[in-house]
Amino acid sequence: MNEDYIKRINTILLFIDKNLDSELSLEIVANVGFYSPFHLHRIFKAITNETINSYITRKRIEKTASILLHQKNISITELSLQYGFNSNSSFTRTFKKFYGISPSEFRKSKPKYSKIRQVESKNGQENGLSDDYICNIDNLINWIKMNAKIEIKEMPKLELAFITQIGPKGLGNAYAKLMKWAVPKGLLTENSKMATIYHDSYKITEPEKVRMSASLILNEKTEVSGEIGLTTIEKGKFIVGHFEIGIQEFEKSWTALFIWMNENGYKKADRNLFEIYHNNFNEHPEKIAIVDFYIPIK
Repeated sequence: MNEDYIKRINTILLFIDKNLDSELSLEIVANVGFYSPFHLHRIFKAITNETINSYITRKRIEKTASILLHQKNISITELSLQYGFNSNSSFTRTFKKFYGISPSEFRKSKPKYSKIRQVESKNGQENGLSDDYICNIDNLINWIKMNAKIEIKEMPKLELAFITQIGPKGLGNAYAKLMKWAVPKGLLTENSKMATIYHDSYKITEPEKVRMSASLILNEKTEVSGEIGLTTIEKGKFIVGHFEIGIQEFEKSWTALFIWMNENGYKKADRNLFEIYHNNFNEHPEKIAIVDFYIPIK
């Protein structure tokens, strides 16, 4: 795929993220990427494997699901109007297509409800986490006490170079491309840190559709081109969990950290989660990742 196409689609993806509660007609979105509507439709589908309209609808529904998980004081009618649905019934119908239950049922069933934990997906296939991760809350609280150092930190603004990755299977390849780009520029040193930014949540998005930014934290201004983009993590307050874990324990660690957040009365802010890595787990004799998980809080 032409690198310029990928660069322009990255711009469009970020624009959609920031404007889910605004008008997002095909013409408006096409103008952001300097495409004709016809060419945007074709190229967007080729890169994301979704049509632009289905992508926007999915992102809006997932946004409302996230709000239902983390906010109690907003009405479902208010949500439906805010995110572009003509009526409460239209919103409920669309929501049920994604999650199999109504928004009000979804809200009542939290926090145990998770799209990726459903026994069956809408196409009848199994779509769940392994039994290793379906633990009761007490066990997870005890586990995280023994396996994590948790702090509340004010973090400065971070500048990053990134490659977009949709779905977890190609994440390693994305990092390989990023490092291949960074090495000749002298951007990789023994103090360099890689990060993964999550633009979607595995709790509410099908794994193969989760969008991530495979990123390198920059210490200086850097020019990028093609599929390498620049992004920022804005300064703010975060729950930071420091872990030394196996790759198979990442999901368990995230789940436990969110339980810790709820148990301690913190509220997630409307910003992206991310991970910062302190080693290459492939080089560790026991394949252990030394990693910090960041949850933005209000």
